[in-house]
Amino acid sequence: MSIDWAALGSVFGVSLVTTVVLVGLFTLGIAGLSRQERAAAEGGSAGLAVTGAYACFAACAAAVAYGIYLIVA
Repeated sequence: MSIDWAALGSVFGVSLVTTVVLVGLFTLGIAGLSRQERAAAEGGSAGLAVTGAYACFAACAAAVAYGIYLIVA
């Protein structure tokens, strides 16, 4: 039995980058919703922040769904 270290390193690198990107997108979504609450408290509107937050959450959900599709197929 031998280990293909190049393939293992490749899988590790892709997993690391994907994880960082997904966590970053989710963090941006939470920050957008936080801005909406702050704007509502000050009497303003943050429609663009909410739209961006929902777009970030949708991108996270799409990436997770694609990962599940790859595993099942």
